[in-house]
Amino acid sequence: MKRTRTILLLAMLLITALPSMAADKVRQWDCFEIALKCKTQKNPFTEVSLTATFTQAETGKSISVDGFYDGDNTFRIRFMPVLQGTWTYLTASSEKEMNGKKGTIECGAPAKGTKSMVQTGNDKDFIFADSTVFHPLGTTSYAWIHADKARQEETYKSMEESGFNKMRFCVFPNESVKEDPELFPYEILTKGKHTEGRYKGYNKYEWDYTRFNTKFFQHLDECVKRLEDIGVQADLILFHPYDMGRWGFDRMTMEQNELYLKYIIARLGAYRNIWWSLANEWNLVKTRTEKEWITLSNYVHDNDPYGHLCSIHGGTAVYINYTLPCYTHCSIQDQGPLVAFEGPATLRNVYRKPVLFDEVCYEGDHISRWAQLSGKEMMERIWMGLIGGAYVTHGECFCVEPDYYTGYAFLATGGKFKGTSPARVKFTLSILNDLPATLRLADQSWDTSTASGGKGVYLRYFGHETPEEWNFELPARNGRFGRLQDGMKFKVEIIDTWNMTITQYNETFTIKAKNKYRMVDEHGKSVKLPAKPYILLRITAI
Repeated sequence: MKRTRTILLLAMLLITALPSMAADKVRQWDCFEIALKCKTQKNPFTEVSLTATFTQAETGKSISVDGFYDGDNTFRIRFMPVLQGTWTYLTASSEKEMNGKKGTIECGAPAKGTKSMVQTGNDKDFIFADSTVFHPLGTTSYAWIHADKARQEETYKSMEESGFNKMRFCVFPNESVKEDPELFPYEILTKGKHTEGRYKGYNKYEWDYTRFNTKFFQHLDECVKRLEDIGVQADLILFHPYDMGRWGFDRMTMEQNELYLKYIIARLGAYRNIWWSLANEWNLVKTRTEKEWITLSNYVHDNDPYGHLCSIHGGTAVYINYTLPCYTHCSIQDQGPLVAFEGPATLRNVYRKPVLFDEVCYEGDHISRWAQLSGKEMMERIWMGLIGGAYVTHGECFCVEPDYYTGYAFLATGGKFKGTSPARVKFTLSILNDLPATLRLADQSWDTSTASGGKGVYLRYFGHETPEEWNFELPARNGRFGRLQDGMKFKVEIIDTWNMTITQYNETFTIKAKNKYRMVDEHGKSVKLPAKPYILLRITAI
């Protein structure tokens, strides 16, 4: 009898302990994954449904996500907890083995240094959930995930060392890849040769657009996750025009496109560093209309449970209606607005969203005009955008053949940077991160060269000009912050953005009103400059 009572007591203790033992642990903003085994004779990508609803106990907030097939009779559900606390989940599936699965997650504080996914704030800024500002200084490498393993490793190292915090790259292969990639997004039905046209002699494939190549997407998972680990946002280009029938991915039907989007959102939506870029140069994909691109953009917007950043990129000076709710920010290819600081400021005011100039030509030595910038010209365009309140994406294209940008150009397949501008990125970010607020023109349309960087902070950038002296004069307006008053004192730092030096100027300036709109030093003092290009003044109230 005593032994029976002991067994019953132990059983009761075990039952009492089960809920806490069964709860999975996860950190806020990390990816939580459920793996379910299910052997089916159906097409697991199109004929099997799987979803899960996650509910946060304290607030009642619910997030529903799609599951996806990952090969080897395995389905996965990925979830990113946006709130700390207890979450419960319940699955729903057309397959009995995966239907009605329940569980509990205990979500703790994020790991030290971990931020949320990037969002857009009310003031046309990129921010994290804690309202910390994110300054996207990124680069582009269209087909690096399709390069060989050694080159991919070089790319990770280059990104980590340079300080770039965003990378634009494509899912589908493109003409940057001279040879066929090792992995493709779809299963192959037939393989032959192109018998005519520009790809005569190249391999020609017929794809099963209802069956994804899970090994390809597992590799894509790894690429996104490794970028996350080094603090890089993955600006994922979902479609592009650089195929032109070689593989045929630019000629998929709308139904095939939406199936692909459903799958990739289910796989990657739970990674906090994902940005969606619907297309690169969408207007050059001749099989899609502008209306269809907006339909696909709305599909991503409506089906991403987390609301990741989403935009679309046109050809040079081709703009879409970025005011649509499906676009969180503008992704622009156009260097024209960067000839003056008010260009990016005007675009931001028109669209009332953050503006990214994701292509403004590239540092490189290509025979075409789009990749002939020097490193200094590249950095000048970056700073022109910043002073105007926008961000400019870097890119470089140094060739190994006269008219061949593939192979070893970073723009094409990653690897090592060859240009001189990447070395300046960390320094540029350090200046931005030291500002109390994001940059805006201090007195837009009236002072087109002075930016406000927060209360009592101004930046004045001279670009390629080489003045020897600057008369101390500021707009009385300070952007979103209070106007300047007589008697305020300022210090000045001379920043050489190219040589990456910061020099404190040995004078203090006390201001008075020149008129209603301008403030000058009360003694008419000026700042002696080094007569070199790319000088930036940081002017701070004491």
